Amino acid sequence: MASFDSRFTPTRRRLLQTALGAAVMWPAIARAAPAGFDAWRDGFRSRALAKGITPQTWDRAMARLEPDMSVFKNFQKQPEFHEQLWQYINRRVSDWRITNGRLALQKTEPLFARIERDFGVERGTLLALWGVESAYGDPLVQQNHMRPVFPSLAALAWNEPRRKAYWETELINALRIVDRGWSTPEEMRGSWAGAMGHTQWMPEVWLNVGIDYDRDGRVSPFGRPDDALGSSAKYLVNRGKYRRGEHWGYEVRGPGGAISGSRSYLAWSRSGVSRVDGEPFPDPQAMAQMWVPVAGGPQFLLGPNFYAVRSYNPSMNYALAICHLGDRILGAGPFANPFPGSERAMTLAEVQEMQTRLTRAGFDTGGTDGRVGNDTMKAVRDYQARAGMQPADGYGGLKLLARLRQGP
Repeated sequence: MASFDSRFTPTRRRLLQTALGAAVMWPAIARAAPAGFDAWRDGFRSRALAKGITPQTWDRAMARLEPDMSVFKNFQKQPEFHEQLWQYINRRVSDWRITNGRLALQKTEPLFARIERDFGVERGTLLALWGVESAYGDPLVQQNHMRPVFPSLAALAWNEPRRKAYWETELINALRIVDRGWSTPEEMRGSWAGAMGHTQWMPEVWLNVGIDYDRDGRVSPFGRPDDALGSSAKYLVNRGKYRRGEHWGYEVRGPGGAISGSRSYLAWSRSGVSRVDGEPFPDPQAMAQMWVPVAGGPQFLLGPNFYAVRSYNPSMNYALAICHLGDRILGAGPFANPFPGSERAMTLAEVQEMQTRLTRAGFDTGGTDGRVGNDTMKAVRDYQARAGMQPADGYGGLKLLARLRQGP
């Protein structure tokens, strides 16, 4: 299975970005506790119990725990992938995510209908967030590409000197989740930095943002997606000021790229700007801003709900990928105006063929399931370097597949 592409989530994402970068999954390494860990754990037990953690929860999660020291390999040596925007979009708005997003919607349509009724958040937006953050909660992703949270957080809380207080706080937050009966230490698997569940939230975010949307008496990061998706919708409304009944925006054509500021869709129309699909703007009085991410590429009118999505991750590129993926899941086509120098996104079969050929050539993609995560990107980059392909950027697209088909 190809590695899962994890991203940090609301509130804690910004705090973690500068120190950590993107999360990468490495298998936990069992070993004897390093010198000094047991003494730290004894001292931390007193601090945890003083914060209200019960002795029973402590014993269950921490008494026989060994720190996962492999987290420091991730902490110090993050892989560098420099993607152009069209590559970033293609990798996230993939055939696999579109297809499986539609299947996920079929299985959970009543849940999304309830969320739309309660919060007004479009189902496409939440489906896309769910797909990008945890591959729609696929249990194989949890098993194969996530690691136990407690050994990771314990290693960081004990031996990461710059932010010990932060990691200790998150470790106590993880213990609180167990203490409240929301999850178990065995179930709590996530990124090497502790982000976990359907929406890859840090423990503090689950405690302070999560809601019991399925009304079973607990907030569940795992299992049924109700709590995670309901909580995400509430977050978008409360933090992002998401507006019921408004779409995030539209790809458009016409003049206006040099015009700054927010204007009504009616004003944009009067200046010669129109939707590329020829349809009228549903709410002419709603406000929008023009955005041209790359000169010569597609241009967009962005409404307030685009920026609500951006509140989830402070990246324009991320927000565009989420909004576009949501549209694609619900039946929309690719952008009408391509990005300069871009190529179309590969089909699921083409991605699987690429992964198979890379594996046969001796480059480990982590599997051939059609997902593209860090394992596949590293395999692509290593193959590009060996084959003398420039740039060796880790992007596996049609040009790379054509080269692979030529043989070793």
